[in-house]
Amino acid sequence: MYQIRMYVVGKTPRSVKAIEDLRTILDSQIKTHGDYQLEIVDILKNPELAADDKIIATPTAIKHLPVPIAKILGDFSNIEKVLLGLDLKKID
Repeated sequence: MYQIRMYVVGKTPRSVKAIEDLRTILDSQIKTHGDYQLEIVDILKNPELAADDKIIATPTAIKHLPVPIAKILGDFSNIEKVLLGLDLKKID
């Protein structure tokens, strides 16, 4: 089971696109190999969670499980970069 938390600020077009991009990647790459849980956190509503995970920019996604913890921020449209950044795919 993959546990991923994505931090965004509100429902801006950039936030919505990042969420859609990440969900598309997870659905196409992870669901074929197992299951995942994606939690979306709006830091305007839950600033304490952002502080706990030391979020300095959004959008940011953190893979908490399986370890090791991995973090990626910014653009989520590049499948390879997202998979590598979240340690979901090993470098060949």
